[in-house]
Amino acid sequence: MSSATYRTLLRTPGAAAFFLTATTARVGIAMTSLGIVWLVHGRTGSYAVGGLVTGGFAVAEALVGPQLARLIDHFGQTRVLPPILLAHAAAVVSLLALVENGSPPWLMTAAGALVGATIPQFGALSAARWSALLHGERAAALPTAFALESLGNGLCYLAGPALVTTVGANSGPAQGMALATTLVVGGGLAFAAQRRTAPVPVPAGTAGRERAGRSLLRSGFAAQVGVNLTLGLYFGAMQVSVTAFAVEHGAADAAAPLYMVSNCAGLLAGWLYGLRRWHTPPQAQLALVAAGLTLACLPLLIADSFPGLGLTLAVTGLAVPPILVLSSVLAAASVHRAALTQAFTWLNSASAAGSATAAALSGRAVDAYGAHGGFAIAAAAASAMAVLTAPHARAAWVRRTGS
Repeated sequence: MSSATYRTLLRTPGAAAFFLTATTARVGIAMTSLGIVWLVHGRTGSYAVGGLVTGGFAVAEALVGPQLARLIDHFGQTRVLPPILLAHAAAVVSLLALVENGSPPWLMTAAGALVGATIPQFGALSAARWSALLHGERAAALPTAFALESLGNGLCYLAGPALVTTVGANSGPAQGMALATTLVVGGGLAFAAQRRTAPVPVPAGTAGRERAGRSLLRSGFAAQVGVNLTLGLYFGAMQVSVTAFAVEHGAADAAAPLYMVSNCAGLLAGWLYGLRRWHTPPQAQLALVAAGLTLACLPLLIADSFPGLGLTLAVTGLAVPPILVLSSVLAAASVHRAALTQAFTWLNSASAAGSATAAALSGRAVDAYGAHGGFAIAAAAASAMAVLTAPHARAAWVRRTGS
């Protein structure tokens, strides 16, 4: 295998331009949340207030994101993105001013929420473009496109936090936030300028729009929302539990390398997965990978050393990118083309909701039973995903084989 498949994909007219500009904006998004923490902490000296403002950002992003996506599906990316991005820049300026003036925490939290409410989901926007570009006979290339998206997203969330931390440490937290906003707005406007690859919006009042709305209520799409919810639960529990494991073993600094092991394994798996055309139905693939993740989580319940935990994290990390790719493929196949951005954004919001919920649940489990209690939450989430995907896998095999 080679990366020729990805190179061929990016040679599709207009594809490289929108993918690279969306990736630039996503680096900025990956910087923003942590940038808010450093910004608020630098002025107030309180991580609690920083977490409160960041929480407002995350909740608003998850709740308002699907509504922005609906506007984008209805009126088009090129019309809606510029005013949203300008509003985002204004929101960040307001937050910077409030933090600098030492405003009350509730006011800074409201500004943080406004920052989150005006940040577009460029992963969903880019996925919608791939779906519009690779239709009909070219639809077989969609898994490769979504694998490329997974790789881009993973690299952004590796580079973004490191970049905002470096800039903030050397130039100040405000400069880190300024750079993040520049990347979001600049990359976003360049993305919006790529008109020829933008999905065509469905005009208001058409039957197509009504079908688009109904398609989000289909069982196939609801299943993918459930998959992303359970994946978010898994992520949230793992973040808390790995950190707790490192602290329990007297080496809190070991948490970062452990996360890196999992992330690198995921990047490798995503890259390899996209290089092959798979003939097994995607529903069956998803069920198999979810079952594999469940089995791979079992050693977490008894892990008692850093090498053992690192090996397990590498194995579990291999499962995540295929799950994301397959869920995106199945979501795109289950909804009307006029609701693609909404569909992908709802998947992101479901994952965010699961992660936030798991952070609270696993925190209590860790307090009561140690890190292994948190890992049990992660294993339970993987098991729920396997149970959720199994019926759809069986139905896909029945349709394919006729028995």
